[in-house]
Amino acid sequence: MDWQNIFATRMSRMKASEIRELLKLLDQPDIISFAGGIPDPALFPTKAFQDALADALSPANSSAALQYSVSEGYGPLRDWIVDQMAALGVPCSRDNVLITSGSQQALDYLGKLMLSPGDTALVSWPTYMGALGAFNAYEPNYDRLIPGGNRSAGDYTATAEAAGGRVKFAYASVDFANPTGETLDLKARENILDLADDLDIAVIEDSAYQSLRYDGDPIPPMLALEVARKGSINDCRTLYCGSFSKSLAPGLRVGWVCGAASVISQLVLMKQAADLHSSTLNQMAINSVARSVFADHTATLRRTYAARCDTMLAALAAHMPEGVTWTKPEGGMFVWLTLPKHMNGGDLLKASLETQKVAFVPGQAFFADRSGANTLRLSFSLADDAKINEGMKRLGAAIRAAL
Repeated sequence: MDWQNIFATRMSRMKASEIRELLKLLDQPDIISFAGGIPDPALFPTKAFQDALADALSPANSSAALQYSVSEGYGPLRDWIVDQMAALGVPCSRDNVLITSGSQQALDYLGKLMLSPGDTALVSWPTYMGALGAFNAYEPNYDRLIPGGNRSAGDYTATAEAAGGRVKFAYASVDFANPTGETLDLKARENILDLADDLDIAVIEDSAYQSLRYDGDPIPPMLALEVARKGSINDCRTLYCGSFSKSLAPGLRVGWVCGAASVISQLVLMKQAADLHSSTLNQMAINSVARSVFADHTATLRRTYAARCDTMLAALAAHMPEGVTWTKPEGGMFVWLTLPKHMNGGDLLKASLETQKVAFVPGQAFFADRSGANTLRLSFSLADDAKINEGMKRLGAAIRAAL
């Protein structure tokens, strides 16, 4: 049987994640990897989760933990999120929060909710690869989102109509973005909201790293800025996607969407059709751990990752040849390198693995138009100082050889 003849057309847009493939390299002991943007498992609050799971499976709680539950999510966890959002400047209620199986599921649902084939999503160049993967299934076109750029709403509309659809949303990772590590300043956030108002489109705010700021002053989320403008979350077009994957543990797959109740109710219908609800046991465990250790644990993460980031920036300064530049993040897990224009990150990775045993993610996969061949992403979250220094020394040698 030729399965290709019966697959939906959307499958032509689905590609293997280059990062997921690179994670297989972590099993090779001789590879120094800066590829996977994943938390350090040595920092997981394991004891807190052991206690939380034991409590959830106790005679008093096991019936609820192991039973079907409501699609909106575990009530006490939604209440905790409501309190967290209020602290960020977003007054809301349970009705404004949906629990998802990681923020990746949230991106998938939002793409499904808003994109028809041929519609346009505005994204940055580069942008989170997982967002492109989530949106690709719904066969969109992409246009470049440049906060404060010289393109008007009319320009975006004309381009989208020429491509056969409408602009539906702007997607932005605003704090310590994956892959660049960069943060949008207050003016850029305001500009995105202004553009969205002009275009009458939604804004998807990806805030997976929001709790990992270790330098500089916090900037209000775009949802908070919009609530300040409009008075109520239910009048806002911004949809905030949060996650416990980077702050507590990714394996439990718990994230959330916070936004207007009218949108959340539609996402609940998708949740009911897709998987009924996220794991109740996992939600109960996350709720318990978040309430007991979140503040202290994220403070530990910030101290640890800040030190590793400083080590990587110093090592880059010591070992990179002239012509290589990089970002200087205020939080998160990533540094973004730009190589001389004639170089190719994919070719460099192949040579680096063969000669230096150093892995990273070539940058091209983060660009909707497959540009950016001379870029790459480094993650410092899993490496200690010795590995960072040795890895940057080896990577510098690989770049010099390629030059």
